Amino acid sequence: MDPKKPVRRSQAWFGRPDRDGFVHRSWIKNQGYPHDLLDGRPVIGICNTWSELTPCNGHFRELAEFVKRGVYEAGGFPLEFPVMSLGETQLRPTAMLFRNLASMDVEESIRGNPIDGVVLLMGCDKTTPSLLMGAASCDLPTIGLSGGPMLNGKFRGQDIGSGTGVWQMSEMVRAGEMTMEEFTQAESCMHRSKGSCMTMGTASTMASMVEALGMSLPENAAIPAADTRRNRLAQLTGRRIVEMVKEDLRMSKVLTRAAFENAIRTNAAIGGSTNAVIHLLAVAGRMGVTLNLDDWDRFGAEVPCLVDLQPSGRFLMEDFFYAGGLPAVMKEIRHLLHADALTVNGKTLGDNIAQAPCWNREVIRPLAEPFKPAAGIAVLRGNLAPDGAVIKPSAASPHLLQHRGRAVVFESIEDFHARIDDEALDIDETCVMVLKGCGPRGYPGMAEVGNMPLPPKVLKKGITDMVRVSDARMSGTAYGTVVLHTSPEAAAGGPLALVQNGDIIELDVPRRRLHLEVSDAELARRRDAWTPPPRPERGWYKLYVDHVQQAHLGADLDFLVGGSGAPVPRDSH
Repeated sequence: MDPKKPVRRSQAWFGRPDRDGFVHRSWIKNQGYPHDLLDGRPVIGICNTWSELTPCNGHFRELAEFVKRGVYEAGGFPLEFPVMSLGETQLRPTAMLFRNLASMDVEESIRGNPIDGVVLLMGCDKTTPSLLMGAASCDLPTIGLSGGPMLNGKFRGQDIGSGTGVWQMSEMVRAGEMTMEEFTQAESCMHRSKGSCMTMGTASTMASMVEALGMSLPENAAIPAADTRRNRLAQLTGRRIVEMVKEDLRMSKVLTRAAFENAIRTNAAIGGSTNAVIHLLAVAGRMGVTLNLDDWDRFGAEVPCLVDLQPSGRFLMEDFFYAGGLPAVMKEIRHLLHADALTVNGKTLGDNIAQAPCWNREVIRPLAEPFKPAAGIAVLRGNLAPDGAVIKPSAASPHLLQHRGRAVVFESIEDFHARIDDEALDIDETCVMVLKGCGPRGYPGMAEVGNMPLPPKVLKKGITDMVRVSDARMSGTAYGTVVLHTSPEAAAGGPLALVQNGDIIELDVPRRRLHLEVSDAELARRRDAWTPPPRPERGWYKLYVDHVQQAHLGADLDFLVGGSGAPVPRDSH
């Protein structure tokens, strides 16, 4: 080996003149790699979440090839490796149950292999945070590359958005305003290209968070998956990670407290998903950055929403990209951002957005004329949520942001499905729908069931929204006056477990209040009579339920918080 070259981590495998060096080099050569690729150049791991069971990531084989081109061009050696892929649309009971498991797969795959730098290929909702979490615990030079959103859905001459259109049309069917035949026809029209949800759902929100954190090249968030510019970005990403290894630009130099504050404010400006709250708290925990639930209110609640995108607005991600994408939004709120924050391209955030143009002011509004004012995530507290709950005001009905109503309680998701369509259900639009048992422990995994469909008897009146409260999450593509992530959850004995039919609940978003009008004495009596649900007996479910933290902490496993770095492990032979 050349003594003038820096000794990289991968050389603990490939650079040894002994028996084990022979093993590592010889077996990697069985794929046809020439000897000089093992000469000390940066070995780049391409962490791929491709799976045919994850439709949003189904094009990642092709995307990885463009990353490899860039790595080779820059003088690196790319080696692709698979990790658990979390498909939001197919995986039950919820992809969120496996986010932490996938993060462990990522972390140990990076640490245990001859890797100097990492490219994270991520798209569908939970693949993004799981890859960031796992990589953060290793803290090698790392760069993110999202798969990009689908092209706009087209149905009967109109644009329809993934997720958002499903919720809208399914309610129309239940209200008798749309036939099942029409509903079925829309299936093939909504998802007509490769890529993830083209609404500002969780996938696009998290792609935006990767860019806002400085963990990707500019424009990562919005280039459509079907656009060849996504492949160009992949190739440039491959080139850049090699330089990052040479510069020793690790995740810890990018994922600072300032970066997370930038992401929170950007999430508000794009009308991003409530799921970003729980994911960024978890990523920060892995990085050792102090971030808490109140920071979302402190830094984001008063930031206006500038982007007119579904589910809060009209347009879709393809339109967002053509309008200028995330750099254009961040330029509008530059005065609220830490412009000196370092990003993975070696420049500051301020440098990256300084010249960002906006080409469509209908899609991306100027700061002086926002789409919606003060539209960030609001954090609610009160005796019903001592550790907090969240609501997305930009997706809620303004007249319901201050509301007092009678609780109609569903003890589980099965109870909800069994009773919601019953015409005899004692409910009207003034009531507050309450769903229990859907938090991190309770579901388990905290499924996206918080945006409960309304009862048909209410829909037939033309009512499209009611106040809903749960310990669940909701899809980033969803909308409504929905209080989520109530903490502690019902399964952990939180106050939500004690709510009964007929109790009065007060929601006051301007005052950040979520209150159950029941005396402390009565709540104590109910608590004494409460029985915790049984816990799983084996496998991942047991490990998860025994160790998962509550929503306000990011729902990571308690023993995964923090990181272990990437020291070279002991020899395998």
